[in-house]
Amino acid sequence: MDDWAETMGDAVKAAFLAGVMAEATKRAKSAGRGAVVATAVLTEKAVKKTKRKASAYSKRYGKAFRKVAPRFKKKNGSWKTNGFKNAQKAAHKIAKR
Repeated sequence: MDDWAETMGDAVKAAFLAGVMAEATKRAKSAGRGAVVATAVLTEKAVKKTKRKASAYSKRYGKAFRKVAPRFKKKNGSWKTNGFKNAQKAAHKIAKR
């Protein structure tokens, strides 16, 4: 069901962009090419979702977590009892410094 929804979402998005581009080309003569290109680019940017930028603290925390995690894991790679919680606490302690 999710694949179908994603496929339909992509199809609707593509149809929307095609409609915008078609309308832009119709009005290109009266508005001027520069304005039409700028409009089309702005429309495409509005559709794209921006990703968050990782903060300096989250980078330090991630590095610290990867460093301490093996101490709180078993030999087979699974977490010990309360291992994840303790690893988080230790990583935050290191990252705060």
